Amino acid sequence: MPQQVSMGATLQCSFGMTPSALVVLPVNRVRCEGPIAANIMDHVPLVNIMPFGMCTSPANPQVAAATAAALGTPTPMPCLPATAAPWAPGALTVLLGNQPSLDNVSTCLCTWGGVVTVVEPATRETQIP
Repeated sequence: MPQQVSMGATLQCSFGMTPSALVVLPVNRVRCEGPIAANIMDHVPLVNIMPFGMCTSPANPQVAAATAAALGTPTPMPCLPATAAPWAPGALTVLLGNQPSLDNVSTCLCTWGGVVTVVEPATRETQIP
């Protein structure tokens, strides 16, 4: 059964070089095992989803420009997440702030082609049906 995701969860992007942490603002005022629980709307770049170190996506304009400048040698550039859409699918059976709760099997797509996943949900016991 999926687990509830909370503030401090570890995230990873398929094109990022390092993991990142999820930041959940105290808007919904729901705590889960201590930290604030997340919903699918906690996807805002540089507010909820922090950079993943260096980006290797060839669709990222900064990476493409650096690669072209290096005469075709793939050149990673600093990651600036571009997650325009909410996490999907979310836990439709549990609502937080009138939005589906975020579970550890949800993913968030980056405009540059990466898929952001939850590596560690920051909860140990709270499962979502």
